[in-house]
Amino acid sequence: MMANMNQLMKQAQQMQQKISVLQKELDARELETSAGGGMIKIKINGKQELLEVKINPECVDPSDVEMLEELVKTAVNQATKESQEMVSTAMNKITGGMNIPGLF
Repeated sequence: MMANMNQLMKQAQQMQQKISVLQKELDARELETSAGGGMIKIKINGKQELLEVKINPECVDPSDVEMLEELVKTAVNQATKESQEMVSTAMNKITGGMNIPGLF
């Protein structure tokens, strides 16, 4: 019984170390997405921090600001979703799909 408990503790520590390394790797990863056929480009990292917004001047129409706002919102939401999926996929590889509260 004690050997099993020690083995579980050892496995938990190994998983914790792998997760720590993965968190650093994910924080450094960047991904880019776009909206409006590439008119708006968003760069985001694994912490879901917005790193860059690029707007093609051709889509800037002072009489239609709402369209630009919608494109930016769409691009940011898509980038955030892709970043969350990237993190989730990477974490599932380490945890074997086990849901561990508070990881991300």
